Amino acid sequence: MILGNLLQQLYNVADTLIVGRGIGPDALAAVGSSFTLMTFLTSILLGLCMGSGVFFSMLFGAGEEERLREGIFVSFVLIAGAALLLNTAALVLLDPILRLLQTPAEICAAAREYLRVVFLGIGFTFLYNFFAALLRAVGNSVAPLLFLGVSTALNIALDILFVIIIPFGVAGAAAATVIAQGVSALCIAIYALRRTGLLRLERRHLRFRAGTVKSIASYSLLTCVQQSVMNFGILMIQGLVNSFGVAVMAAFAAAVKIDSFAYMPVQDFGNAFSTFIAQNYGAGEGRRIHAGIRSAVGTTLVFCVVISLGVFLFAPELMGIFVAPEETEILAVGVEYLRIEGACYCGIGCLFLLYGLYRGLGRPGMSVVLTAVSLGTRVALAYLLAPIPAFGLPAIWWAIPIGWVLADLTGLAYYRQRREMLLPPED
Repeated sequence: MILGNLLQQLYNVADTLIVGRGIGPDALAAVGSSFTLMTFLTSILLGLCMGSGVFFSMLFGAGEEERLREGIFVSFVLIAGAALLLNTAALVLLDPILRLLQTPAEICAAAREYLRVVFLGIGFTFLYNFFAALLRAVGNSVAPLLFLGVSTALNIALDILFVIIIPFGVAGAAAATVIAQGVSALCIAIYALRRTGLLRLERRHLRFRAGTVKSIASYSLLTCVQQSVMNFGILMIQGLVNSFGVAVMAAFAAAVKIDSFAYMPVQDFGNAFSTFIAQNYGAGEGRRIHAGIRSAVGTTLVFCVVISLGVFLFAPELMGIFVAPEETEILAVGVEYLRIEGACYCGIGCLFLLYGLYRGLGRPGMSVVLTAVSLGTRVALAYLLAPIPAFGLPAIWWAIPIGWVLADLTGLAYYRQRREMLLPPED
């Protein structure tokens, strides 16, 4: 899962790098602002797929193959409908959304051009994430990685073709992403249906039983809320950042890519941890759950300390990958962001583990609470303090780790109070 998301981040970085170097700062700001919006929209589908994946993992761990097959059908139909509605709404409401985000006039046309093409790939995003979650739930995390690797290589090649060799501008970068998404989505769907016998459905599985629909809706909708609230908060921060001008937008676009790339492995570790907990919870393996928690905490803290040190020390060099040396204002803003965030990755590492733990134990509502605490703090502090000259732009950056820490404290306090009720006995 970590390697797969590294590849996914790689082609996001490729868009940023090729657009920033090949077209210029205005295009970089437009694509960066658009990426935040797309992340929010796709997080809705990702949350639905992740929630279904937890339900699938529990049934797989419990050996309930018939219920698993019924759940696959129900989940696919419900999430496909959500993807269609989301795609339609995004295209219809594109201009009002850009105004809401305070997108500067000089980059609004480029952002609109990029998003109109990228929105065409929302259906592919659904297909890939649905079948990837399903395969991982039944123990196959290799196939999603292989198909994503092919997609990443194709995306980078098409970025170079459509932006550098044939100058199609930001629309070319968007088209490269959509084509690559389509390839990975179709390949993983064909593989899952042909090669995994457990996923082959018969006519008796194609029905909507109230209990199955209720279970899937419970897990999927709450995980969707958690993911979308998290990314909606980021979107609101993007709107505030946009009010500081194109230079700050460009810095934020590059720095967020680095930031996401840095802590992404621990995010995927938390998602894998959720699958591990769900499978063992379904099988009643309390001993393995307790051992897994201890291992996950140790691994996450070690990783976060190492990556924090690297990002803090090499922030100027990392920003220099995306931004030309003469863009001194953009570089300075980006370095400040990275050094503040980079010092605090243990906070988000712990938070991702708590998300995974509560999803895997069948308590997705608690993940929503933690997300609300984290994002509520972040947005409130940023909007309250950033307009005050004494705080300004750094207040936006500091609000993020403060939100992480408060959510961590909330999640750990709940775990200590309810541990005996939450976890099966270790013996």
